[in-house]
Amino acid sequence: MSLSPEENSAGAACEFQQNLEILRQVRFFAGLPPEALKLLAYLCARETFRPGELLFTQGEDDGQAFYLVSGKARLLRETNGREYEMRVFEADTFLGGISLLGSLRRLFSLAAVTDVVCLVLTREKFSRVLEQFPDMMPRVLKGLVESIGAWEERFMSDAFFAADSCHQKSGVSLI
Repeated sequence: MSLSPEENSAGAACEFQQNLEILRQVRFFAGLPPEALKLLAYLCARETFRPGELLFTQGEDDGQAFYLVSGKARLLRETNGREYEMRVFEADTFLGGISLLGSLRRLFSLAAVTDVVCLVLTREKFSRVLEQFPDMMPRVLKGLVESIGAWEERFMSDAFFAADSCHQKSGVSLI
């Protein structure tokens, strides 16, 4: 059964609106002008990953950021021929924003545990929007700095006193 152009158009408009609402809530994009957010929402693609499929692979530079709309995904790290599960991410998680800003090899792999629906934005599309809205970069960097600070605060309260080795590894916000 095929959709009429009107039904197809309504579905695309609804997905665009959902994408826009998601991006408005992501700290990385906080403070961007509405026109830039609308363009990003339009350029995002929805992708579905089946259990076991990799969203990204350790060692690669795919230049993509992911917002998990639904499902669960495992963060994996391979070291010395062994694979370790670092943690599980669930819906409403934004991952990989820093890869939109420049070339960066992945330190981890991310594998779908359940069916995962993601909003995916590529570095190339993000760069095109940045060319049209060059004044948005300071706002993106502000969101990134806030994310790093919030991450380190969570780390300090959750894990800092759990192991002495953590003391020597803290301070990412000092970069």
